[in-house]
Amino acid sequence: MRKRRWLRRLAKLALGGAVALVVLWAAIHRIPWLGPALADGVRALVGPKPVAWAEDIAYSLQDRVNMWRYKDAKPVSFWGAPPSIASAISDVEAARAAEVEKNRFRPKPFNAPFPAVATPADGVWLPIVDPKAPQASAVMYKSLVHPDRRRSFAALALVAIDLRAFKLQLVAGTKEPQSPRVHPKDRPGRVPDSDVPHLFAAFNGGFKATHGHYGMMLNGVEFLPPRDFACTFVRYRDGGFRIGTWSTLKGERARMQYFRQTPPCLLEAGELPPLLSHHEYAKTWGATVSGDTVIRRSAIGLNKQRNTLFYGLGEAMTAQALARGMRAAGAEQAAQLDVNFSYPRFLFYEHPGAGGPPLAKQSIIPNIDFTSDQYVTRPSIRDFFYLAREHRHASVEAAGRSRFAAAQAP
Repeated sequence: MRKRRWLRRLAKLALGGAVALVVLWAAIHRIPWLGPALADGVRALVGPKPVAWAEDIAYSLQDRVNMWRYKDAKPVSFWGAPPSIASAISDVEAARAAEVEKNRFRPKPFNAPFPAVATPADGVWLPIVDPKAPQASAVMYKSLVHPDRRRSFAALALVAIDLRAFKLQLVAGTKEPQSPRVHPKDRPGRVPDSDVPHLFAAFNGGFKATHGHYGMMLNGVEFLPPRDFACTFVRYRDGGFRIGTWSTLKGERARMQYFRQTPPCLLEAGELPPLLSHHEYAKTWGATVSGDTVIRRSAIGLNKQRNTLFYGLGEAMTAQALARGMRAAGAEQAAQLDVNFSYPRFLFYEHPGAGGPPLAKQSIIPNIDFTSDQYVTRPSIRDFFYLAREHRHASVEAAGRSRFAAAQAP
């Protein structure tokens, strides 16, 4: 009898524990601050390895459930399919006062890498209109791709950005990346007042310092020293951009305005590194204990001419799938940014009247938690990038495009 009572108690405890874990997992995916707070608290008590192990196991189980749940389901899509590539662009363009044709930004449509899991929206670029200048030509487009042949639910949203029309700036968070060299007053964690009136969009930066100790430098201030093997996104003082392994770029450091490092490059010269190309679950970019983590991931990339910036934000992504999706869109070089549920985001801003601050109104994909004052009046703990629109006279803008082209030349 006593043995049976103990067995019943153990069964109840096991059931209660399982229910508690399910509730906790659901809460973490609905309350944006809860997951990071729990992870940081437990990490402080027991160290990073047990927390990483627990996260890995949870994401591995979630992927197995999704593989079963979506086995025969249609591919996931973040928005409705356009009727065709031509009408998706021309219907909007016809309603605007177009710029000179040679200066018009229009990314090329691309083929879905795996047609069996693609939707009609894959490879189709849809224009994103600037609310402050609705008659101007689009300088930013969005598209969709499914880069994982085994997962119809693995969808990657893409943004193509005309770098000639925006100021792209890196901002240090109030706490990340952690650095003993930088005083707290020198890292406000928000968009500078001078660029707030022109803010168009903002997106996440890289890993926390404890996850890889990847380097960062901003306006001559080194937050963390660069690592030779790390992929590095660079903005030069003359306005040009590059992505590459630090060992190939460090000779140009004197010319750099800022750099942000990430795990090894997803793409260089249009090719995946051998490890990522041959191993679907390569661990270098984040993986479970068993090597099969499938998580929310983000990335940044450049085309061959380095005048178009690609940002990717995907659900249920392996690093391999992320790299394939960025390459399909047209990126020649690409770096993985932050990962996991709570941190990746790409936000669009609107400007209310009466001189009020811009408000974050929309994310590139659904189920992203953010506040309307994100990055503007609410400081960010983590580093991030923002895009400020340059509203200029057409002739001045054309001259700016020419200067940008010169800055991008080898």
